[in-house]
Amino acid sequence: MGEANLVNGEIDEVIGQFQMEGKALEKKPYGNGHINDTFLVVCETPEGKKRRYILQKMNHSIFKAPEQLMENVVNVTEYLRKVILAQGGDPDRETLNVVKAKSDSSYYVDQKGDYWRMFLFVEGTVCLEMVESAKDFYDSGVAFGNFQKMLAGYPAKTLHETIPNFHNTPSRFQDFQKAVQEDKMGRAASAQEEIAFALARENDTKVLTDLLKAGELPLRVTHNDTKLNNILFDEDTKKAICIIDLDTVMPGLSHYDFGDSIRFGASTGAEDEKDLSKIEMDLELFEAFTKGYLEGCGGSLTEKEIEMLPMGAKLMTYECGIRFLADYLEGDVYFKIHREGHNLDRARTQFKLVKDMEDKWTEMAAIVEKYKNK
Repeated sequence: MGEANLVNGEIDEVIGQFQMEGKALEKKPYGNGHINDTFLVVCETPEGKKRRYILQKMNHSIFKAPEQLMENVVNVTEYLRKVILAQGGDPDRETLNVVKAKSDSSYYVDQKGDYWRMFLFVEGTVCLEMVESAKDFYDSGVAFGNFQKMLAGYPAKTLHETIPNFHNTPSRFQDFQKAVQEDKMGRAASAQEEIAFALARENDTKVLTDLLKAGELPLRVTHNDTKLNNILFDEDTKKAICIIDLDTVMPGLSHYDFGDSIRFGASTGAEDEKDLSKIEMDLELFEAFTKGYLEGCGGSLTEKEIEMLPMGAKLMTYECGIRFLADYLEGDVYFKIHREGHNLDRARTQFKLVKDMEDKWTEMAAIVEKYKNK
């Protein structure tokens, strides 16, 4: 069913199930997210003020356990509210706030079995879709570093893994090996160079998880979707004020968020660029994000965590590459493609970035060292 039909029909019944202030005057589809159906609901309070809310139908074909997901979101946002209040901030704007259903649950299940949730709308903010300058990327680093700092005291192991083994690189490597061995589509012959590149780096896959097992890296609360458009910026000051889209908040390593940010934010070309001469890891952008991230973290990371940040960038890029390559070998069943060999092109850009990082390793380590005491 399309969003327009939802707006005209059953959505009124859903809106009535949440603890909003006042009466709903208007509702319309909102934003350009790919996962959940999102609506903006405008209410009028008894005092005649306008109050806005975000209503979402959750996609439980991707998130198989919406109850656990919402437990994560509620627990993390309530913890953030306390931290923000203690810092003298505005918790209505600096974190997402879940609006409970009338049953006091954090979600509502309709007659079809669809899961719905509601958040306060964060007023006076804008969202950026793309990194347009080193300053944007620095601001993004500060925002995600600050998110890490605010949650440094949160017991990460109590969070549910909403997508099991999401950034477990050894597990992803096993999936890749299986795809190579089975070669279901007979495509391995066309990707020999890429397969060899991936297999040659098997030892790297365990570096971070082994350090975690040995107690040398701490388990952290990780966001796992650190795109620029998951940050809300104040429309006047242009400062980052709120991290949104907490659906993939899970226990993990700080290197996952740092590394994935570098993977897509410091690349000089598109993720599916065919001309690999256009692809490199821009050291200026790497420095901008690293500076911002470590400033935002404000001393909450351990020395070992900081030392291993370049490995986070390399491993998240490598992991993404082997996922694209495995999907190509399996017949493009996970990532949508728009042309023949699309996933192979994507794998090639990731591996080009990995190789470029390896060539710039000394410079990356020096940049991390330069900002480690910020």
